[in-house]
Amino acid sequence: MKNQSFHLSIRHVSKTYANGVQALNNVSLDIPPGMFGLLGPNGAGKSTLMRTLATLQEPDEGEIFLGNIDVVNQKEELRKTLGYLPQEFGVYPKASAEELLDHFAVMKGIMNRTVRREVTENLLKQTNLWDKRKQKLGGYSGGMRQRFGVAVALLNNPRLLIVDEPTAGLDPAERVRFLNLLSELGENSVVILSTHIVEDVSELCTNMAIINKGQILLEAQTSEAVAALKGYIWRKLIDKNTLPALEQEYKVISAKMLGSRTMVHIYSQEIPGNGFESVEPDLEDLYFSTMTGNYVQPHVSKKEGKK
Repeated sequence: MKNQSFHLSIRHVSKTYANGVQALNNVSLDIPPGMFGLLGPNGAGKSTLMRTLATLQEPDEGEIFLGNIDVVNQKEELRKTLGYLPQEFGVYPKASAEELLDHFAVMKGIMNRTVRREVTENLLKQTNLWDKRKQKLGGYSGGMRQRFGVAVALLNNPRLLIVDEPTAGLDPAERVRFLNLLSELGENSVVILSTHIVEDVSELCTNMAIINKGQILLEAQTSEAVAALKGYIWRKLIDKNTLPALEQEYKVISAKMLGSRTMVHIYSQEIPGNGFESVEPDLEDLYFSTMTGNYVQPHVSKKEGKK
């Protein structure tokens, strides 16, 4: 059973930088234990929110609570139970994974050598790096470095784990290995996956939110939000040069090149005719419908903690 006491509550959080850019505008979210996807384009405010949750910067306004911990005013208390894998993190290329993880374990306060050896061994096995523990980190692939980052983030058995754009730049096989690892972590902790890659959220996250220009556009249970689009998404294969005319007549949410032709998806609550066929909606349709302002949330509920 998931631990509801470690529910993450974000209330009316705003952040404007010195250059005048408003990165977050009145953001409120309720995030239960489990995998939560924060989806949005680059520059949407995802990393600003992740850095704020990780106590690396303070909001101008708003409150954040992880269970009873006041994240803004009890930073040290939060850091004891936080794991954070930022978008960019450095490693010492000449150190082995085993050596560096042991070093970070000391920094996390695990002073007993026997305990430390057991913890680092378990984490290297959990992240599938045990066989490569003696290898220098400079020789690790991108996916291996990301998995090492997760091992570091898990050293203090965190109740809040934040991973920011973790699969960007990974090849398909590494991405699958990394997502499989994340999927194992979301049972008793709040795990926030911040990404612009729709498939990452689709494959992992029970609950999700879409953010753009610092504002939350949608917060919902992933499967329910997609199901609410049923009957509203239509597609048609067209010649590329007819797209501008189509955009005048319909609510086009996406257009993908397929060879020399273009597959268009539109949002319509009525049967559009004109050769369009109904298509089973997916998270990409939900994302583009929301981003283009066409998605209305009529009967989607946020069921906290529901599997």
